[in-house]
Amino acid sequence: MAQPKRKQSKQRSRKRRGAVRFELPQLAKDPQDGTRFRPHRVNPANGMYRGRQVLDVEV
Repeated sequence: MAQPKRKQSKQRSRKRRGAVRFELPQLAKDPQDGTRFRPHRVNPANGMYRGRQVLDVEV
């Protein structure tokens, strides 16, 4: 296997890691009430998932 000729510096490693930014999660819009929620998950505002009521949410 190939080996690096020189040790990679801390600065170079940190530059590479710094280029990867955290991104905000993409949110889906609920057709019933228009609230935003993470896709493929139960909507915490009303307890609906794929058109079915799966959680009892007290308002």
